[in-house]
Amino acid sequence: MMNPKRTATIVVVGGALLAWLAGAATSNRPIEPAPVIAIPTIDNSGVALEKEIARLHERLRPTATPAQSNRNLFSFRSAPVRAVPASSAPSAPAAPALVEAPPLPPPLPPLKLVGVAEDPGADGPARTAIVVGDGQLYTVKEGENVTARYRVTRISADVVELLDLNDNSLRRLALR
Repeated sequence: MMNPKRTATIVVVGGALLAWLAGAATSNRPIEPAPVIAIPTIDNSGVALEKEIARLHERLRPTATPAQSNRNLFSFRSAPVRAVPASSAPSAPAAPALVEAPPLPPPLPPLKLVGVAEDPGADGPARTAIVVGDGQLYTVKEGENVTARYRVTRISADVVELLDLNDNSLRRLALR
């Protein structure tokens, strides 16, 4: 049991210690206001700089078009220069006909082979492929479907062959 005198001593010393720490943490000095920095007004040097930039831009702009050369850069011998009759005017090249591009096939769904499991069997190892796609995890064997679009045709140690049921094309997923 604690004696009341000892308890009172602990309370008084603890209170004095807290008062001393609180006094050390605070100061009685007034806080000075932050200095106000005056922002200078824009002077005339900005206008002069804009004029100089515009003058340099005009100077960089080409004034003459480059002359067309009859020289072939990919041959070592020069071809004889033919005289062009003055009466014939250069004809403009025919514009190619615009052909509409065929529509792109829909993108393949993102499928990734993340593992292959093997169980020993009488006819060889029975393999199960672990495929991730469309936010799902598929564990499939040969003949089973991965999504509604693909059927597993073959599973090897590191490759799975999927048959696309839409167009009967093969898609191979390799273990990486």
